[in-house]
Amino acid sequence: MELLVDRVAGLDVHRDTVMACVRTPRVSGRGRASEVREFATTSLELGLLARWLSEMEVTDVAMEATGIYWVPVFTALESGFEVMLVNAAHMKNVPGRKTDVADAVWIAQLVEHGLLRASFVPPPDIRQLRTLTRYRRALVNERVRAVQRLEKTLQDAGIKLTSVASTVLSKSGRAMLDALVDGVRDPDVLAELARGRLRPKIPALREALAGRFDQHHAAIVAEGLAHVDGLEASIARVSIEIDRVLEPHQWAIELLDTIPGVDVRTAQVIIAEIGVDMTVFPTAGHLASWAGLCPGNNQSAGKRGPATTRPGSPWLQKALVEAALSASRTRNTYLAVRHARIRARRGKQRAAIATAHTILIAVWHMLSQHVEFVDLGTGYNTHRSSPEAETRRLVRRLETLGHHVQLDPAA
Repeated sequence: MELLVDRVAGLDVHRDTVMACVRTPRVSGRGRASEVREFATTSLELGLLARWLSEMEVTDVAMEATGIYWVPVFTALESGFEVMLVNAAHMKNVPGRKTDVADAVWIAQLVEHGLLRASFVPPPDIRQLRTLTRYRRALVNERVRAVQRLEKTLQDAGIKLTSVASTVLSKSGRAMLDALVDGVRDPDVLAELARGRLRPKIPALREALAGRFDQHHAAIVAEGLAHVDGLEASIARVSIEIDRVLEPHQWAIELLDTIPGVDVRTAQVIIAEIGVDMTVFPTAGHLASWAGLCPGNNQSAGKRGPATTRPGSPWLQKALVEAALSASRTRNTYLAVRHARIRARRGKQRAAIATAHTILIAVWHMLSQHVEFVDLGTGYNTHRSSPEAETRRLVRRLETLGHHVQLDPAA
């Protein structure tokens, strides 16, 4: 097999140790020499690893994407070497030969023959932003769980607030919970705390708030409200830090904010996951494939089987699907019409994925060309198809509804 890289290193990364194998040409000029060393994952030891690789004149380094453990190793080496982060599924060793040393040697052998494909790793500033946006998402999810625990406690006490109000922690709901914690038990007094559109529902509120709210319920609700307040404060602080990190890329946020269904927070997540440099993805299709928003290949013996979407970034997928569902509720937009057309034929889930795919394709073009989103209009699909095809589609639709259709040519 052809040798493409002379001096390479393969790293088998773990939590506490890194097994490094360096492969170089032999002094005699015949064959290859391997040298294996083990290093700890502390900053001092990683510095020694980088120094050893420099002394060995290594140019290319590869490692598995092992949880979060690869990050400090990658950070320590990226400034001095061509570092490749590789999907572990793409570099499986022969079964029965699984040791740390064998894995490091195997990775180095794959690198020197050019058999590995590097995963996308954004630049350091985008990685910092990604860490912040993912942490904010975790805080938001924890807040959702805290609110659900509050609802569970209220149901245990026989307080049916959500049977009348849309949510537990609206302004009216929060005032009622605070009053319950303070010792108010009279349903009439609690119902009078309703505000806005909840005021006409005061009779229903009186009935819903007549429960068995005891002291232990008050203690749990008080702790739950304090937990929610703490999480909201944390989310606000993290959002401020995200805004600070994103200042150099504010132009990208403003561009993405023009897409129907994409708000500032969603745009921040998109930038954090894919960055602003679209040259790392040769085409929009490559970006959609990396994100896991396109069908996989499932073909054998000339026949195509059902293919689900490829694995991709769950953080990006969730943000884009939420944007797609939001866009489906907009009026007089291309994305809403596209979602409705696909939903009628393939269902809600496929329609959401397809619309998310469309948004991501638009994002690639917008960031590549620095242009705002251009809505294609509600009649784009109709104008794109021929009159004959549109006629056949409408006839099939009418026949499905039970009508007999006979067309007479216009005069």
